[in-house]
Amino acid sequence: MNSRIQIIGIGDDGMDGLTTYSRNLIHQAEVVMGAKHLLGMLSPTDAELIDVGNDLGHLKQLIAGLDDRPTVMLASGDPLFYGITRFLTQSLGKDRFEIVPHVSSMQLAFARVKENWDDAYLTNLAIQPLDRVVDSIRTAERVGLFTTDQIPPSVVAESLLDRRIDYFTAYVCENLGTPDEVVTQGDLKSIKDQTFGSMNVMVLVRREGAADRPSGSHQRRLFGNPDDLFLQSRPKRGLITPAEVRCIALAEMHITPTSVIWDVGAGSGSLAIEAASLASRGKVFAIEMDAEDYGMMIENAAMFDVPSLIPIHGQAPEAWQELPDPDAIFVGGSGRMVPDLVRQAVKRLAPMGHIVVNVSSPDNLVAVQHELEKADLQPDVRMINIARGQYQLDRVRFDALNPTFLILGRRI
Repeated sequence: MNSRIQIIGIGDDGMDGLTTYSRNLIHQAEVVMGAKHLLGMLSPTDAELIDVGNDLGHLKQLIAGLDDRPTVMLASGDPLFYGITRFLTQSLGKDRFEIVPHVSSMQLAFARVKENWDDAYLTNLAIQPLDRVVDSIRTAERVGLFTTDQIPPSVVAESLLDRRIDYFTAYVCENLGTPDEVVTQGDLKSIKDQTFGSMNVMVLVRREGAADRPSGSHQRRLFGNPDDLFLQSRPKRGLITPAEVRCIALAEMHITPTSVIWDVGAGSGSLAIEAASLASRGKVFAIEMDAEDYGMMIENAAMFDVPSLIPIHGQAPEAWQELPDPDAIFVGGSGRMVPDLVRQAVKRLAPMGHIVVNVSSPDNLVAVQHELEKADLQPDVRMINIARGQYQLDRVRFDALNPTFLILGRRI
């Protein structure tokens, strides 16, 4: 059986940054494999040096053909963090390798800018399309990017600015761990006009209180628009009704072009705006008591051009006292006041009307069902689980949104 290959992580500082254990493994090796620039970091050695290039299929063949000579493969930083180790262990088996990680340059970059990275969006532009990365950056708090020669920091900054994403402080960290280490800080406009060396990591930190900018796409749908088309407040992001849930809720509200609709707790207005697109000759009253969210609703409504939408800054139930009776009501929220709002709202519901309530807790689910039954409405419940695909390397994984409940009510 072939002996195990030692995959050793090495930093930009080369042999000087390695532990004694890692250096001893390299000195004892008869074969050392790795990219050309990594092999160039080695001290003089009698080992056979093999430049593995960028062809993963060829690399797999090289390893499969090795004999029992002690072999080391060099990898940049932590071989398990956006490195080739996953490909090798999945292709040839975990028992074929031992892994000795080095500090990742991503970890060094966040240390240099003194920011946590436990909840940061991290990716490698060598394996992810820039458009998809930019869409993920839009809603992130902190971002770490391995850039490439084809997609350097200036191109990233320009792409973000083109999509109105201008609310990050940018850091470009070059030659980390070496005497030539440089960290450049600036806004995206200044980064766009600068040139950096190829050995860099780009870190983005959202400015405190900055709201998500909508994507600026001109392709609007009547309903089911992507979440990133709507301006959202921070740190309350995530309270927007997701596009998939919006589609189901709007369908269950039985909206016609002339419907009168109440959206109670409208937030930044995503559902109310789409309801107004459907009820173009009706009226959609969007009630929101938070001043910041109300202001964002006004901005979102202006982008979508929905004259049937009537934003109302106030607190329910007082805010709806003078409104016409609705054909459909949507209530969203996570607080204990939701069942009480439902109890009072259904008193005003038109005889053939429908109510849809979106809650996230089982307690509110049970309480809202009880209120609908007391009002002689027939309740029906949908539990919605959504997972959205995210692509990494050549695979797709799914990021699950929090489960949510829709409680539907109609006259018996």
